[in-house]
Amino acid sequence: MKKAEREKYLAEKLEQMKTYEKQLQSKGQKFIAGVDEVGRGPLAGPVLAAAVVLPEDFSILGVDDSKKLSPKKRQELSELILENAIAYGFGQRDNRVIDEINILEATKLAMLDAIADAEAMLRERYGADIDHVLIDALKLEQLNKPQTAIVKGDSKSVSIAAASIIAKVKRDSMMVDFSLKFPGYGFESNKGYGTRAHYEGIEENGITPIHRRTFLKNVIFNEKENKNGI
Repeated sequence: MKKAEREKYLAEKLEQMKTYEKQLQSKGQKFIAGVDEVGRGPLAGPVLAAAVVLPEDFSILGVDDSKKLSPKKRQELSELILENAIAYGFGQRDNRVIDEINILEATKLAMLDAIADAEAMLRERYGADIDHVLIDALKLEQLNKPQTAIVKGDSKSVSIAAASIIAKVKRDSMMVDFSLKFPGYGFESNKGYGTRAHYEGIEENGITPIHRRTFLKNVIFNEKENKNGI
């Protein structure tokens, strides 16, 4: 595909991904937040959510489900999204909370924090509240705002896709930092997911303070647990 053809394709895709936002804006709902999370499946590390309010004239090409993008492209787009967003916010819950209340409920709490964080920025910048929230698949029962759950929303809504990108970049950076503190598990590459290198690291070194014990029920914890202060 030639450059001009690709740009045309991406421009058309962007307009298609603005459909949900445009429908709400046509009804007078100006400030729409897209919300997504990353890190529901890993064996270690937090679940992290992001909320993004984009301007109506948002025109950055290539925004899509973060899983479809290369690390380099995600980083580039994340920087552009943060520069151009009307408002954004993050929320997270660590492995201890995940073990205590389960990953779904921890994800919802992280999303609620991300929305509140984005709304605080929106109020500071524009003196306004978020009018509507678009969420990837989930419904937030505790959210006192109009909301729409969209299955595979990170591929269908530009706001949710933008949230997925900035959430992924932020969490990946956190896991790289954890890899320096807890070497031997491959966190810098697997980001806490259950790769062979990760399981070998657990077998060799035991679990760390950032591991989710409820995700490791089939792993035998041996005397090496104490190596990491557990």
